[in-house]
Amino acid sequence: MAITRLGPNQSVNLASNVTGTLPAANVANSTLNNVTALPAAITTGKVLQVLTATDDTERSTTSTSMVTGSNTLSVAITPASTASKFFIQVNAAGYNDDNGATGHYTVYRDSTDLGNGNQGLTANRTDQNSRFPTSFGVLDSPSASSQITYQVYFRAGSGTIYLGAYPVRKTITVFEIAG
Repeated sequence: MAITRLGPNQSVNLASNVTGTLPAANVANSTLNNVTALPAAITTGKVLQVLTATDDTERSTTSTSMVTGSNTLSVAITPASTASKFFIQVNAAGYNDDNGATGHYTVYRDSTDLGNGNQGLTANRTDQNSRFPTSFGVLDSPSASSQITYQVYFRAGSGTIYLGAYPVRKTITVFEIAG
């Protein structure tokens, strides 16, 4: 068999120009950049399950205390492990009907507010009647083994605050991540 030296821009067709068999690699006992063994499997960071809930109805409140955005805008999930973490993503549209009105939005895990008390996880203030996207996320580590429920809540700073204006579909998506 003749050996040919390849130039910088040349290649070899492995399908037609190479014959024989390659020895099986033993990854578990190999060394790679001073790593003596590779883990059998990645045990953290994998997405274990994803659940989504939607609501198509326009919701409003004048309450200055957090109220539920909708009973259908909630996800009940049973953790695979107490080490699991949960990433919660909320997508909606809001509307303030008064100049200078502020809307505050948050997520509750059962009866626990994951936001900053009455300030929530996010807020929107407008200087005139306007509509705006309201998207936010939060990472939660509940250390739970039984079913938990994540639900969207909101409140008004003043005036009337709308969630899912005109009615725009609102979603809450919960990703369980192996811890």
